[in-house]
Amino acid sequence: MAVDLINVKPGDRILDVGCGVGGPMRAIAAHSRAKVVGITINDYQVNRARTHNKKAGLDSLCEVVQGNFLEMPFPENSFDGAYSIEATCHAPKLEEVYAEIFRVLKPGSLYVSYEWVTTDKYKDSDPEHVEVIQGIERGDALPGLRNYTDIAETARKVGFEVVKEKDLAKPPAQPWWTRLKMGRIAYWRNHIVVTVLSALGIAPKGTVDVHEMLFKTADYLTRGGDSGIFTPMHMILCRKPEKKTETATNS
Repeated sequence: MAVDLINVKPGDRILDVGCGVGGPMRAIAAHSRAKVVGITINDYQVNRARTHNKKAGLDSLCEVVQGNFLEMPFPENSFDGAYSIEATCHAPKLEEVYAEIFRVLKPGSLYVSYEWVTTDKYKDSDPEHVEVIQGIERGDALPGLRNYTDIAETARKVGFEVVKEKDLAKPPAQPWWTRLKMGRIAYWRNHIVVTVLSALGIAPKGTVDVHEMLFKTADYLTRGGDSGIFTPMHMILCRKPEKKTETATNS
């Protein structure tokens, strides 16, 4: 859906902003046959992505670059399209990463992003709402969740035209959070396994703490989705305007 929204053709060069280990990159390259360049700041993710790309037979279409998406090592007007999948929520200032994406896109090109945001149901006067959102922020190392109204405003501020905006988590979409639910029995079963593996030195130090943190975060995400105060699927489609033709006037 993302690659179809930005009208990518085979042979186009598109940017994956915050590609991680490249799951969306490979799906998009295989679907579109476009050349995808992904950027991630994490060296481990770069190596894992390259390994997975090669295994999938897509390394000729997928390139992974280590770098900061707030200061990308690409020239202006060098990409035919761009996308980010639940990645720009990690930027301390959304305006900075949107401005960088705007810079490297060719005029007339499209950019689509799936953003993590609070919805119109979120009330900062409700202690439970605040607890849930802060739990998501802590567990996912976010600088602070933005409100859905901030996204289009920021895009326009850096120069984008907003083509479309929609929360893809709303019905008729199936609840995205149900897969995160885990019963207490399943949790304790996994907890025991992780504890034993850690004690034997098979699992790295800190694995038990990470497991506990992930369980708590999954609970906050589930509560956020179930109550409707949070969505990880706020889609915004933007266009970089075509260059304006300058006309000389004689006086």
